[in-house]
Amino acid sequence: MFKLTQTILCSVAAITIASGLMAQDEKKAPAKKGGPLHPEMTVAPDAGTSDKPAGTLGEKPAAPWTDTTIAAGVEKKPQPGKVVTEVGEIIDLSCYLQLGKHGAKHKDCGTKCLQANQPIGLLTKGGAVYMLMEEEHDPRRDGQTTFRQSAIDNFAKIVEVSGTEA
Repeated sequence: MFKLTQTILCSVAAITIASGLMAQDEKKAPAKKGGPLHPEMTVAPDAGTSDKPAGTLGEKPAAPWTDTTIAAGVEKKPQPGKVVTEVGEIIDLSCYLQLGKHGAKHKDCGTKCLQANQPIGLLTKGGAVYMLMEEEHDPRRDGQTTFRQSAIDNFAKIVEVSGTEA
């Protein structure tokens, strides 16, 4: 038991030290000026533009949070949110944040990532990245929504997305 505890503590210490070193490196790195990572990785010609998106995901809600989200909140108070509409490319956050991959050349891999439940993202023309998920708490929790499939169907396309920003 002692050996197992020692191994776990060493693993946690290594992760903590590595996190600290990465944070120090981030402080030294020059700030990136706007725009997406690897701008040479573009969407297909028929995948929409910022001025003319290929489609839409989500409907603009009347209020930031639905009743199920409010009811699920701590003391029935979810985090502050506001209704927004953004235009950008549907990406998988795992490959984009780790490797900078997106666009038509990444469509097969990224689609597999989303099918494997990796987080869904939206990459704007200016380089902002949003994590996308269904807003309604109970249906999302219970697997009763279709948003993930819509994101998979629109992967590597530029679309307009409406929802709640928290």
